[in-house]
Amino acid sequence: MKKLTICLLALAGVGGIAYWSGQQYPGKIAFWKSGPAAVAGKSGPPTTAVVATRNINFAVTAAGDIGPLDAVSVRPEIGGLISKLTLDIGDKVKKSEVLFELDDKDLQTEKSSRKTEIAGARLAVLTQKLQLEKAKLNFDRVKGLFESKLVAQEAFDNARIDHDLTKNSLDIAMNRLETAQTALQQVEDKLLKTVIRAPFDCTILTRPVSVGQAVSGSSGFNSGTEVFTVANLADMIITSHINQADVIRLKVDQAVTVEVEAVAGLKLMGRVARIAPQATFRNGVKGFSTRIILKNAEGAVRPGMTANLSIPLVSVGNVLAIPLASVFSDQGERFVYVRKDDDKFERQLVQLGVADFDFAEVTKGLKGGEVISLIAPPSKANAGQTEGVKSGAAASAK
Repeated sequence: MKKLTICLLALAGVGGIAYWSGQQYPGKIAFWKSGPAAVAGKSGPPTTAVVATRNINFAVTAAGDIGPLDAVSVRPEIGGLISKLTLDIGDKVKKSEVLFELDDKDLQTEKSSRKTEIAGARLAVLTQKLQLEKAKLNFDRVKGLFESKLVAQEAFDNARIDHDLTKNSLDIAMNRLETAQTALQQVEDKLLKTVIRAPFDCTILTRPVSVGQAVSGSSGFNSGTEVFTVANLADMIITSHINQADVIRLKVDQAVTVEVEAVAGLKLMGRVARIAPQATFRNGVKGFSTRIILKNAEGAVRPGMTANLSIPLVSVGNVLAIPLASVFSDQGERFVYVRKDDDKFERQLVQLGVADFDFAEVTKGLKGGEVISLIAPPSKANAGQTEGVKSGAAASAK
């Protein structure tokens, strides 16, 4: 009786362990129930697929950085002290509105001096004109008398020299007047440059200076002091690095779907504006810098955000399709292995159309509902015929 009780307890313990194992390790309970064959059937990837209709959309995907289409570093053309600076980061400004002003007191003083010089030069010119007119009359009179031999050669020469000197004095006075007028124009041009205006409708991005700070002009050797960075945030650009294998499929004005990582659910539309003609390396990958333009993006995104791009290339709907893993090649021919009624697989040539990274359109060679192998059947007849599995865009139609 004791032996029977011990056996029953042992069986109960084994059963409990088996139940606990099934709860903790679900894959193990199948082994307990059906043996190793059941475990093998449950694990591993599928080995066959069915030819069926589906939609195929192939698009190039990439990431890029968002930035303004137009951004300008605002620097004064002349040096001076900032006398007016009311704008700050984030302020919006219309084209030609005043951004800041420089102190113009010294220039106003110089302008007054130039005007005084011009008045004096004009008076000098008027005086010399009168002197020249008088000298000319005297020269003409003496010349007539000299031709009539009524005056000596010396008198004629003196009249001629006096006329020429007066004419030269008038030329000098006129040159001085022109110089004074040019100097006044230069001062007035500088005065205009003390008021700096917005080059276009823009938003202030940076303002590294303050009122009263001395700034240098951009005409100097150091390119001047940056007072503002302004940008047009209505139109943005995305700079992306497109892989060399994909860039040959792109073209200018192609539509682009844009998702912004920082704004969940936001989708924008852009277009390809430029594709660099020369490849560059980024993170060890050779590709081409591509610019995408976003129109009317102000308020939705900001410079510096990361954008995920999808550029649709080809799209077909409701076509027969097979997994790319089922496609093999041999000496330029593409084929699959089709299951027949006797459960054996036979090689079948196929023609493919549009493909994405997972599926390819079948244009010839298969019918809907047929079962194909995802691996090469392990028979001697098929050995050595498979060069490899095509995947990704490499399986697109030819």
